[in-house]
Amino acid sequence: MLKIGCHLSASKGFKNMGEEAISIGGNTFQFFTRNPRGSKAKAIDETDIKGFLKLVEENNFSKILGHAPYTLNACSADENTRKFAVEVMKDDLERMEYIPNNLYNFHPGSHVKQGVEIGIKYISDMLNAVLKPEQTTTVLLETMAGKGTEIGRTFDELKEILNNVELSHKVGVCLDTCHVYDAGYDIVNNLDEIVEQFDKIIGLDKLCAIHLNDSMNPFGSHKDRHQKIGEGSIGLEGIKNIINHPMLCNLPFFLETPNELDGYAGEIKLLKGLYEN
Repeated sequence: MLKIGCHLSASKGFKNMGEEAISIGGNTFQFFTRNPRGSKAKAIDETDIKGFLKLVEENNFSKILGHAPYTLNACSADENTRKFAVEVMKDDLERMEYIPNNLYNFHPGSHVKQGVEIGIKYISDMLNAVLKPEQTTTVLLETMAGKGTEIGRTFDELKEILNNVELSHKVGVCLDTCHVYDAGYDIVNNLDEIVEQFDKIIGLDKLCAIHLNDSMNPFGSHKDRHQKIGEGSIGLEGIKNIINHPMLCNLPFFLETPNELDGYAGEIKLLKGLYEN
């Protein structure tokens, strides 16, 4: 069964997101843990959580994915911004434990001309400061397109961060198809080779989720502009190969395409029709 969902608004609560996911044919979803451009987080509603957990159990949901706000930059040149990142992630991970055994994704950040080595150290330091042995949430580093001074444009950069995390079993990777294609990994013509490269450098046991997006820009553009499935430079055949790849097909896929709910419903139906496993 294809594990598929999209990005949903958390404003109405978890149970509502679960019901919306089911209404469009999904069995998982992604949500922002708080205002994506700020710091405010919605109060936890334990009644809502209880209803959501019951819904998940009754409908055989896959793991869901919490997404950190874009304002979180663990490797900023500004000390206060780095402190903010630690505080936000610490709070987010505590809140994620209300829905245990799920996933939490964040953008590694931009080193802002400090250099990749310093950026990687700051990111690793943050993870070592916030991860706890008792947590059930797996924290995922997202692969990035490489615009500006982003960390995470290569598998090697992500591996270096992972190598420096003390509780390594609590961390993994979310592969964004638009980002890796824009970063110069040719998942259209050389998917097997890229998957093998990921396994050799990071290890497929660390790959926990996929952001399934087409790209508005050409291969290697380092732009990061998502496109609807089949309408970009990755194309429908490329997307079909990704969801059916034997090493990827059982992972949860999260759509972040430029769509409203009905558009996501159409993409989920399309992808289910292309899924061969």
